[in-house]
Amino acid sequence: MEHVHLIGIGGSGLSAIARILLERGVIVSGSDRQPSAVTEALQAAGARVFIGHEAKNILGADTIVRSSAVPDDNVEVQAALRAGIPVLKRSEFLASFLEGYKVIAVAGTHGKTTTTAMLSWSLTALDQEPSYIIGGEALDLGTNAHTGKGSLFVIEADEYDRMFLGLQPYVAVVTNIEHDHPDCYPTPEEFYQAFRIFAERLTPQGILLACSDDPGARRLSEEARQAGHNVRSYGLNHWAGQDGPNYAARALAINPLGGFSFDFVRPENPSSAVRVALRVPGRHNVSNALAVMAVIDYLELPLDKAAAALGMYSGTGRRFEVRGESHGVTVIDDYAHHPSEIRATLAAARSRYPERSVWVVWQPHTYSRTRTLLNDFATSFGEAEQVIVTDIFAAREDLPANGFSSRDVVDALEHPKAYYLPEFSEVVDFLVKGLHPEAVVLVLSAGDANRVSDLLLQKLR
Repeated sequence: MEHVHLIGIGGSGLSAIARILLERGVIVSGSDRQPSAVTEALQAAGARVFIGHEAKNILGADTIVRSSAVPDDNVEVQAALRAGIPVLKRSEFLASFLEGYKVIAVAGTHGKTTTTAMLSWSLTALDQEPSYIIGGEALDLGTNAHTGKGSLFVIEADEYDRMFLGLQPYVAVVTNIEHDHPDCYPTPEEFYQAFRIFAERLTPQGILLACSDDPGARRLSEEARQAGHNVRSYGLNHWAGQDGPNYAARALAINPLGGFSFDFVRPENPSSAVRVALRVPGRHNVSNALAVMAVIDYLELPLDKAAAALGMYSGTGRRFEVRGESHGVTVIDDYAHHPSEIRATLAAARSRYPERSVWVVWQPHTYSRTRTLLNDFATSFGEAEQVIVTDIFAAREDLPANGFSSRDVVDALEHPKAYYLPEFSEVVDFLVKGLHPEAVVLVLSAGDANRVSDLLLQKLR
């Protein structure tokens, strides 16, 4: 493998692979539909990036890796097949890519990006020199991917298009299992079964670390244990006895940093408690940090140093990322695009800003998810003072034949102040006219609505 060409190189998954291949000295080229900060950074790092797809882009490549969003009839895919060049999805590419490492794979419907970033940062602080792939830029590490000199490779185990079934983890972390990606998994049970297969791919010496607070992860733990796998659990809800978690968080309290402090304990040995003080807000981040501490304990690394590293962790791009403040208005970007994530992000905002009003700008992500989970979305915004809904970000999907749109979403929301504003300029004008000092604006988007944050701050200033 001397020259790898990545179709969809600007996406979070392939851009991370590209960065690591470059660090390994592999020739990297790639293509994407439009330029971005990611493609520009890859070009600066040495990749050759083409904007637009053409057959000639693959010249010289001996391996092609394509994004899940790239169809079979893509001109570069077809050119490679005619030339006899292997065309692989990420799941097919990962086995050789990760060969020789102890893989720590972080999976789950929610929380996997933050948990992967927290773990990569902590292992780096503990001088383990890990390699890692994260689904977003870790602010403390300054990147989303890196090749380290150590034996550990931390990877965000993405369930979309069953990517994570190409992994063979030494440690598998499962944060939660809640139905998502209905375009890949039409039913909740199909979604769950993909996680069951993922757990079966543990190495013979591997371990499953699952969150006991989540029903899906708890079910997976029970079935994996019955199948003879080594299983441990972690959870905020703790109790003594055989069915309790192996790792728990106790004495939670909001701290002066705006996050939660807690004691990391093993319930069978309460005297071993280690205090952790987080900067990032929300109880969901306590759970993420608890998973990291459980991995550190399993690896027999110093817990006190890991706790200190977690106390310095400042976040990941577009995960409760404070973009700025003007005239007393704080603007925050978050990637939340699932009902549970929206509730968790709003709860985090309430814990950090208990006396301030919270306004939400939400860009629904994909028609299939929005329509399938519409009843759950309808009840997700109770903590918000006002909710503005933009057009649905289609991503890889076409407009549905029945014309389902964000107007239908707003009609379904159980919120007295929910508005449909399709254009970002309309959203900004509405906010500027209606916001008052001390308001917090949460821009919830896995698409391009994060542009609203910049536009709003510019107009406020």
